[in-house]
Amino acid sequence: MSSALSITSSCCATGCWPGCARPGSKGRVMQLIRLVTGNLVRAIPVAMLAGLLFGLLMPTGWLRSLIVPLTFLMVYPMMVGLKISQLAERGDGRVQLLTQAINFGVIPFVAYGLGLLFFPDRPYAAVGLLLAGLLPTSGMTISWTGMAGGNLPAAIKMTVLGLILGSLAAPLYLSALLGARVPVDPVGVFRQIVIIVLLPLLAGQLTRLLLIRRSGLAAFQKEWAPRFPPFSTLGVLGIAFVAIAMQARTLAQNPADILWLLIPLILLYAVNYVLAAVLGRRLLSRGDAVALTYGTVMRNLSIALALAMNLFGARGAEAALLIALAYVVQVQSAAWSVRLVDRVFGARQA
Repeated sequence: MSSALSITSSCCATGCWPGCARPGSKGRVMQLIRLVTGNLVRAIPVAMLAGLLFGLLMPTGWLRSLIVPLTFLMVYPMMVGLKISQLAERGDGRVQLLTQAINFGVIPFVAYGLGLLFFPDRPYAAVGLLLAGLLPTSGMTISWTGMAGGNLPAAIKMTVLGLILGSLAAPLYLSALLGARVPVDPVGVFRQIVIIVLLPLLAGQLTRLLLIRRSGLAAFQKEWAPRFPPFSTLGVLGIAFVAIAMQARTLAQNPADILWLLIPLILLYAVNYVLAAVLGRRLLSRGDAVALTYGTVMRNLSIALALAMNLFGARGAEAALLIALAYVVQVQSAAWSVRLVDRVFGARQA
């Protein structure tokens, strides 16, 4: 999502986005949305602060009715850009296997261990940490891989594969690792996966198909595809607002709690970056190593956030709060890491 600004800015520069080319309220609204999308590191804390103030001053019970529409707003736009047929392409088996081994054989257990260490008496905070570590890859995987000069086709395949495998694994991991601490119904989790992931995926792919048939692939990629990601960001900000608002009074009583939630998140991402750097340098080419890094470090926090809010109701607000904070860590760490890629994996070839 953080790449949406650069994508849509280039689209505006070439005149392919009508809302950019013409003055008026529609163009101004889209410019504002793109501005927010390109400043996610600042936008999320602002949304969280607004949620805190709202939660302290206003009743928040009715905010739960916004969770489902905000969830759809988060997830559906991401699905329009996914190219499922990418899974059939060959040639990057080693990096794909290594990526999924890290995503499902290492990181969820690191998140689980950190949850036990930092949140022994707060099971829903541990749930949030596990969800943040359990659902890999997002549009950010593709964005940052491209910006760092990595293997972009491999990153696209990772994103699709991670979405599918994460959806299948989530009920099993949640039940096996945290079923004794929180009430986890695997069937209920799978039902939420269907609602949160599969239905938007089907709707997004149908939208993609219809737009390609109507305008052609080139026009879809140039005119339509850049329009969707910014709306996903609005859903993220809305859910972050709701999550903080529902926890506002608790946070006001213990403001240091934010720091305590951030520490295990920073450790989780640090472990992931170090592991990807070591394995990438030793086992992979530069392009594949970059794809491995962003195919494991970039988590699908939108779906994690939606699951936390929809599975556990008001009790899931603490989990949602931790995942909302993960956005700040993830985006900021990616912005820093992309500057170090050449130092870690070597300069990209001209």
